[in-house]
Amino acid sequence: MAAFLIIGSGSGPSGPRALTSDEANRLAITRFRNYEAHGRAVTITVPGTAGGLIVTGSVDYQGKLGYGVVHGTGRDTSSDGLIEWTAASVFVHPMANAPEHAPASPPRSGWYGRPLQSSGSSLDSSLAIALKFGSDRPDNAELLPQNGAAWVGQDRLDGRQVDIMTGPSARATRGTAGTAGAVRYWIGSDGTMYRVRVGVASASQPVVIDFDTQKYVPVRPVPGVTPTR
Repeated sequence: MAAFLIIGSGSGPSGPRALTSDEANRLAITRFRNYEAHGRAVTITVPGTAGGLIVTGSVDYQGKLGYGVVHGTGRDTSSDGLIEWTAASVFVHPMANAPEHAPASPPRSGWYGRPLQSSGSSLDSSLAIALKFGSDRPDNAELLPQNGAAWVGQDRLDGRQVDIMTGPSARATRGTAGTAGAVRYWIGSDGTMYRVRVGVASASQPVVIDFDTQKYVPVRPVPGVTPTR
């Protein structure tokens, strides 16, 4: 059985309890909605012992490509700059004064690439997980409760009433080393995913991915680089 993460920020009745048919159907389509939208604007909060990282950008769920800007939340700003990633590779453009939002078109020079680390890096695990929340078809709603999915509680995000559900974490993070614990989804009444919270083995606190409501900006590959997916 999947282990539950402790939230403490929800409101209203608390679970866990079995999903209703409506809740199972909404959970089943939430990753498909991300894919159907082509992609989503995201804010990824990565915990760290000496201050974490925040990645603000977009994920293209059809192209399996992410792009954004990294800011350190502690005194260490050595990771600040632009970042683009696939499930296999990371491209970094260091910047001493990184902008609040990544430019729509990546700079033509100043990038260096490396393989995405499958373990030992909270940032890389978070990037890999963020790419997992899109699917070209809905999940099987009938199988979700059998695989550990459950209703946990309710919350409000930006004035929206959302349900918090656990999903089958092995499905969401399959093939991604360094992940642990259950995935929690904050899902709207139409199946839209607004937040995901997941434990990462290399971090003491869960990674939080917020899916922003502003218009999705298409992700453009780093000039001269063919992403390895």
